Amino acid sequence: MIDELHVSNIALIRDADLVPSAGLTVLTGETGAGKTALLSALKLILGERADSSTVREGEQAALVEARIFDGAHDQDGFTVQRRLSADGRSRVKIDGGIASVRELSARVGSLVDLCGQHEHQRLLDPANHVAMVDSWAGRPVLDALEAYREAFKAARAAAREYKRVEDAARAQGSRVEEARFAAERIDEIDPQPGEYEELEEVLPRAEHAEVLVSTADEVHEGLFGEGGALDAVNSAVATLSRMGSVDRKLADIADELSSAAISIEDCAGELRSYRDSVPFDPQELERLQERYAAMKGLLRQWGPTMDDVFKAREDARDLLSLVDDGEARIRAARKQLEAAEKVLFDAARKLKRARNTAAPRFCHEVGKQMARLEMGSAELVWESRDLPRAEWTLLGPSSYELLYRSGAGLTPRPLRRIASGGELSRVMLACKVVLGNEDGVDTLVFDEVDAGVGGSTARSLAAVLADLSASHQVIVVTHLAQVAVMADKHYVVSKAPGDIPETHLIELDREARVTEIARMLSGDQSAASLEHARQMLSEAGKL
Repeated sequence: MIDELHVSNIALIRDADLVPSAGLTVLTGETGAGKTALLSALKLILGERADSSTVREGEQAALVEARIFDGAHDQDGFTVQRRLSADGRSRVKIDGGIASVRELSARVGSLVDLCGQHEHQRLLDPANHVAMVDSWAGRPVLDALEAYREAFKAARAAAREYKRVEDAARAQGSRVEEARFAAERIDEIDPQPGEYEELEEVLPRAEHAEVLVSTADEVHEGLFGEGGALDAVNSAVATLSRMGSVDRKLADIADELSSAAISIEDCAGELRSYRDSVPFDPQELERLQERYAAMKGLLRQWGPTMDDVFKAREDARDLLSLVDDGEARIRAARKQLEAAEKVLFDAARKLKRARNTAAPRFCHEVGKQMARLEMGSAELVWESRDLPRAEWTLLGPSSYELLYRSGAGLTPRPLRRIASGGELSRVMLACKVVLGNEDGVDTLVFDEVDAGVGGSTARSLAAVLADLSASHQVIVVTHLAQVAVMADKHYVVSKAPGDIPETHLIELDREARVTEIARMLSGDQSAASLEHARQMLSEAGKL
């Protein structure tokens, strides 16, 4: 639900605020006053394509801001903002954070349905017809649809597995030979997980073992051997200690050197242990080198990692297994596919029965609302055509469409081919009333749904819109006084003259509504028209 809408620099609008009611809000005004600009602003927050020509003449950017609630459960709501620069750049924010136009469309577009005179795509697209019926029918159809979709996915997976098994079992020539070579070659070397990484760490030590031992021995002798570093340090300690009684500083240095001597002795011991621990086995070195070279060969052919090598072996084994035991695997996969198809056909039958039971009832209810709108004997007709199995989709095993018949003796035709713009508007309105809360949309915006309507039809249209506002927030752009008097809130759109005309949006109080209704009735504010306006508002309970 739209809680409030702020518009700046859209077309002729410099600055305007719309705070619609939770029920029925109407926008009225002279033709050309700027009502279309408000609809353009709504389109921007619905995530529709932005056109820089929408920006008011002489301004750098246009701005549309709105606070929206996502259903009755939403206590806090969220804010959306869309800024459109004159150079065509568009920026979107949701709750203050940068967002994309796609995110805006997903967040707001599902909550608001803009039903303009020429914007009935949802009604014209047969894909939406079955969705309307499913929503209206509720659990009997939705449960059947869920069961069908699960069965459809299971059958599709079984079909993929059957094809995989069959293709593998039928594989011949180079593919099988390649798999056999890969399996035999990798099995011959038989690499183990983590072995290659261990070789990379161990092999350099084994290859340089002789040099490592020699280096450790040489340094050990220089530190610990006769006349080595340790002897020199100990001699220095003794000399300094003798003179320490004369100068305490020399004694301190002697203490530090004593610590160093201990460290040298420790290092010499570690070097001796290291020297003795380094293995030097020419045969083991040769084995490690051969092993490493063999694994490098595997990596060159099936790498770049050992995980790739292991996967290549597994894939090769699987293919060979399928070939070796192909017929048995094919029979098993075929049996699974047949079982999945049986479940699917049963689910499809139940879904078709549920839809074909619900759809005529939906059409009947829509027909009653169309009769209220004085559309004569016009009605919707449900058409269901079974599809070949290859054409089944997640939507169902049949194609569905709501056809329109304007008279009892006429052939039903697709809505997109037979219905006029005014008829489409009223058919959509009738559908919305029947769907009620199952529509899944909080806010409905009708742009001149009353086009070509007058007399008693106008009163009926107003009554239907009032009924619809009990389950939806309804915003209507109208020229009919009969519709305007039913509104919970009434805004008038006017245009002030000037070099650059400016559109104003004003919420009307009780007396101002009387004046505007009078204008809509007769084009003036005569005493008779004012009295008539008061009477209509009073009868509607709005005065």
